[in-house]
Amino acid sequence: MTMKRACLVQEVLLGRTLRALRLENDQLRTTVLLDKGADIYELLYKPFGVDVLWKTPWGLREPARGAALSLDTETTWLEYYPGGWQVLFPNGGDECHYGGVRLNMHGEASLIAWECCGIFQGATFVEVQLETRLFRSPFRMRRTLRVEKGQPALFIYERVTNEAGERMDYMWGHHPAFGAPFLSGACWVDTAARTLLADEVLTGTHNPLEGGQRYTWPLVETASGLVDMSRVPGSNEPRYTLGYLADFEAGWYAITNPELGFGVGLSWPVDVFPYAWLWQEMHASAGFPFYKNCYTMAIEPNTSIPGRGLATVMQEMATHRTLAPGQSAEVTLCAVFYPANGRVQRIDLDGTVHPAHNR
Repeated sequence: MTMKRACLVQEVLLGRTLRALRLENDQLRTTVLLDKGADIYELLYKPFGVDVLWKTPWGLREPARGAALSLDTETTWLEYYPGGWQVLFPNGGDECHYGGVRLNMHGEASLIAWECCGIFQGATFVEVQLETRLFRSPFRMRRTLRVEKGQPALFIYERVTNEAGERMDYMWGHHPAFGAPFLSGACWVDTAARTLLADEVLTGTHNPLEGGQRYTWPLVETASGLVDMSRVPGSNEPRYTLGYLADFEAGWYAITNPELGFGVGLSWPVDVFPYAWLWQEMHASAGFPFYKNCYTMAIEPNTSIPGRGLATVMQEMATHRTLAPGQSAEVTLCAVFYPANGRVQRIDLDGTVHPAHNR
């Protein structure tokens, strides 16, 4: 349905059958894929007409409901990965066995269908409520997306509930991948993280990070000199990176493109997501699925590290979370656009962006 007010929501079909919801106000437009993980597929800043989220070269496909969870879950997840922004739950990274079942790469919630269970319209806002119940794990998930008149911000509220009669462990995170034309070598990253941890195993090629090393953000010492990780490589600078931002003073980051004149940031409560995975795939990885043909970067708030599956997390770092029977956990995130006036000092949980004056 379409509501012709300050904020709008519309049910749309992408391709032939993929159900989606489109929310917008005077500042932004976002499209959410109901039939594929409630992915945020589009996040467009209207004053500049730019969608900041990456789109894969192989495009958008509709997974069958439940049937996409095949034996080779990494291949399946990547085949159905359209780019954009996924919620990762109850697993992150590699597939693993837990509770007598195989948990697929990046978690079931990012592949199955979600249902819209409510649309709420006010004079100056619109919000939608989405819900799903996982098949392989006894979790129910609810998320609310909200936009308000005059605010260049998307607010996301999520709750996960353990419906089992036993305690359940989980990982939980968000996977927003940014791409061109917004992402370029002109961009820089500001964040309140103080530490960057390199993954021990997933080192890839053209990687300035040494496996398992700890660095003080943003400088990384390499054999060829210091690398400033807050500077985004250009499309002609191959890089693969998987690392983990940690020791946050507060949960936020900002990616600014001064050439385009704006940036996008994300804020979240650091007690829920104490880490943010840093993934860069920039014309570096040969073979399936990237074929040295992809240019993207994601900074992903998460409960846990490393990004190699729940079983590994429980064994190596014990950064997983646990819910008792009937218990819930919740989080609110805010994605916000802002004009490029220089570096960013911080982003509050309500989406207020504070510029840095003396950097």
